[in-house]
Amino acid sequence: MNRLTPLAAALVAVFAAPLPALAQQAAGTNSSTGTTSQQSALKDVVVEGERDRDFSTATTSLSKLPQDLHDVPQSVVIVNKALMQSQGATSLADALRNVSGITLGGAEGGQIGNNINLNGFSARTDIYLDGFRDRGQYYRDTFALDEVEVLMGPSSMLFGRGSTGGVINQVTKKANLKQATEVSASVTSNGLVRTTVDHNQPLSDTSAVRISAMAQDGAATTRNQTNVQDFGLAGSYVTGLGTPLEITLSALVQHNHDQPDYGVPALNGHPVNVDRNTAYGLNSDRTNQDVVALGAGVKYKITPDVTLRNQTQFNYVHTNAVETAPNTLGTVSGAGFAVLPVTGVSNLPLGSLFVRAQSHDRDIRDYSIFNQTELAAKVTAGGIKHDLLFGVEVGHDGYDNQAYYRNGSCNGVALTGASSPTSGYVDCIPAINPVYSAAGSSAVSQAGNHANGSANTIATYANDTMELSKQFKLVTGLRFDRYVASVSNSINSLNTPTVAKNTTIAAADQTINFWSVRLGGIWQPTAAQSYYLSYGTSFDPSLEQLVGTSGQQNLAPEKNRSYELGGKWDLADSLALNAAIFQITKENARSQVSTGVYVLDGTVRVNGARAGATGRINKKWQVAASYTYLNAQVIQASAVDGTLGMTPVNTPRNTLTTWTTYEVAPHWELGGGATYMSQRFANPTNTVQVGGYTRWDATLAYTQPKYDVRLNLFNLTNKMYYDALIQSDGGRSVPGTGRTAMLSVNYRM
Repeated sequence: MNRLTPLAAALVAVFAAPLPALAQQAAGTNSSTGTTSQQSALKDVVVEGERDRDFSTATTSLSKLPQDLHDVPQSVVIVNKALMQSQGATSLADALRNVSGITLGGAEGGQIGNNINLNGFSARTDIYLDGFRDRGQYYRDTFALDEVEVLMGPSSMLFGRGSTGGVINQVTKKANLKQATEVSASVTSNGLVRTTVDHNQPLSDTSAVRISAMAQDGAATTRNQTNVQDFGLAGSYVTGLGTPLEITLSALVQHNHDQPDYGVPALNGHPVNVDRNTAYGLNSDRTNQDVVALGAGVKYKITPDVTLRNQTQFNYVHTNAVETAPNTLGTVSGAGFAVLPVTGVSNLPLGSLFVRAQSHDRDIRDYSIFNQTELAAKVTAGGIKHDLLFGVEVGHDGYDNQAYYRNGSCNGVALTGASSPTSGYVDCIPAINPVYSAAGSSAVSQAGNHANGSANTIATYANDTMELSKQFKLVTGLRFDRYVASVSNSINSLNTPTVAKNTTIAAADQTINFWSVRLGGIWQPTAAQSYYLSYGTSFDPSLEQLVGTSGQQNLAPEKNRSYELGGKWDLADSLALNAAIFQITKENARSQVSTGVYVLDGTVRVNGARAGATGRINKKWQVAASYTYLNAQVIQASAVDGTLGMTPVNTPRNTLTTWTTYEVAPHWELGGGATYMSQRFANPTNTVQVGGYTRWDATLAYTQPKYDVRLNLFNLTNKMYYDALIQSDGGRSVPGTGRTAMLSVNYRM
């Protein structure tokens, strides 16, 4: 508790009236690069070394936003490399645990990879790579990342469709003129071995190349069947550094050979009470993924105040998966498997129950290519300074998913009948102590539905940040999107009408024209304070994910709007505070009126508040903490939908993340933190509840200019908790890892 006291005091100060002390900014925080004296050069080295370990980042890499976060009328959370290394974070999911208001989802239906909820809404298609939509379905690593940026709230004016809860942008490592090499190696108590290499090499006074690589093998968590075998290679080449014309080429290649984790089913309104390490797949299950991302950018500084940018990004993800998931609990008799409801079950010992396993096999190809041209200009007109941005975006998305199924039997009785010939029910597995290698191993794989989808996007946008005076700024933005999508399915409601509940679209086309708005007012009484009020909108086409059911293809897009009031403060020793209250409303949400048929009469509203602190309390003590309160509710829905008055899936009322480190002695660093999350619901009708939890992590490090030796302890108290929720099959829950230790060494040359 003592560790949190300074943080609590700092957060209280956030809501106090502006203090004169806030106006006192440390002079010289940006070292001059124009001096040539030896004394100045030595000072630059020291400052750079300190910054390499700082958790705080004061600027954003997104070209659509001002670099200074004080000029952004929205909450922005940045998780940088120093914070990720301190915590031993090696995946995007690990990094996002620092952002309160984010919850994780597991593999589900046609989706694989990082499924994330942000502020109560799905961010499945709102993950970006260097400012470009990264919609591919894969598990993202941090080896090629400098930082992760999270922009809160609807942002279609900046990014186009989606972004109801916000946007997650991954910032890749870029070549620079500082020669450096970093090699790291780590091993966990689960047997996961990992190594990374990052080398930056200047080629001339204006060009450089940077190469990063990663390989890992072993069990990702304490749970059964979580082995991974991954490797990746990333590179960037930049020429024209420090000149008016700068050209950047980048590439990412990654291969994943993982075992998916579909968690456990529900019983009596909660996850079934089995050992945390119990899994219901097969030893032969695997998810193979090949990822390619290629980027090219040109930045031309026409004048000191006018810059023209053109960027192109190509992403391709191929996933080949053979996966077995727990579908539901039931009993077994001579008649075969009998399904149990998720609530109202009594007088049945857990040892008498079985899990019906279902195959989720598929071969997916996901790709996109986008081009953005932007003109940024600073001008003065009518005595008002304008920071202008004009942009044009064109892009194409493609999706191809060939599903496969394995039909098996339970106790000699077929699990699949004529009403569901492609269900893929493989076998029945004991709920306790399942035998992984035997269940359903003889079931034959057969081709199922072949889904295709494609979309073309063209958009134009403009944004103006007006400096009305030294203290007041006004932000206005407008964007027009034209989104044209088409989907098709080989097995659908037309050619298989006898199959029960078949609502799959045979083929559908959709064209959406939409205007998005962004407005904000900023008051900056001193350089260390910024207060803002903002309004933003976004839209979600029904075919946004290039999949859909009959009854969706002719629907207008869902429309979202957000209001946010907040402030940002800088304190001494580089401590940045922020706080905000906000409301996000999805006014015409899709609401089901019959199986597979929807109308736009739903409303989902999230009233929330957030506060955070990042940076140094003093030279020895660093902190990164955030708290989010979400009051989320479905306030309008059809009677058939069954969600009226319910809390959206995987949306906790309270989340808190804390991490702090302290230099207890020269070269010795001790730290840790807690992650708290209140109860959540695993299905839309709120009949499956997952309890809240607090997880504690810790670290101890020995640091030198050339190397670090670090010990990370995850889930220090061995808390039983549920990490990711999956709303299909009545609501499944993925247990979090048990107590785990990781020893790592980072060496810098």
